[in-house]
Amino acid sequence: MDRILIGRTDKVDFPKLGFSEVDVKIDTGAYTSSIHCTHIYEDDDRLFCTFLDPQHPSYDGNKMIFTAYDVTAVKSSNGEIQTRYVVQSNIRIFNKVFKISLTLSSREDMRFPVLLGRKFLTKKFIVDTALTDLSYNNKIHEFKNPIEK
Repeated sequence: MDRILIGRTDKVDFPKLGFSEVDVKIDTGAYTSSIHCTHIYEDDDRLFCTFLDPQHPSYDGNKMIFTAYDVTAVKSSNGEIQTRYVVQSNIRIFNKVFKISLTLSSREDMRFPVLLGRKFLTKKFIVDTALTDLSYNNKIHEFKNPIEK
């Protein structure tokens, strides 16, 4: 598979989660990908959480429930080891849908609610930090100028 050029930031969709145009930061320093969520707890072998913040257009305040999830240890940017939940989802970027593992983390003080790490990026993308929003701009361009077949 040819690798796709991606910039340092973009906007992507998470079809399974029902979110569109979510700001993401491409983080080659991070191994795992993470998504902002709050009110994370387990009850009766189910994981509950609320994604994003009220300011995001896709925010609905609903609790998501996962019956399939894992727990992993993640070294944060400050060197601290944290235990995080991991869920499986999908991501639409450059009009392609990929499977993705997402660790659940409170990113309320961060500009980007999602980080895409090396585990997801490897063998799919080449990062050019001088560029931004390549997938999103491609999506907008295709929407405005659909190609007749």
